[in-house]
Amino acid sequence: MIKFFKNFRKDESGAVTVDWVVLCAAVVLLAGVVITNLKTGTDALAENTATYLSDITVGEEAAD
Repeated sequence: MIKFFKNFRKDESGAVTVDWVVLCAAVVLLAGVVITNLKTGTDALAENTATYLSDITVGEEAAD
């Protein structure tokens, strides 16, 4: 059993696969964070724009 663990520790045949899995998981996580932040920002911008547009009165003369 000890020989099995020593051989397993020395074997590097799956190291590249593990690296790619970790790299892909990091990219997916980063994309999720970016999308969440963009959604929050665009929602706030849309709400501010809607508020601004709803406060404008059309067709009335401006009072000087």
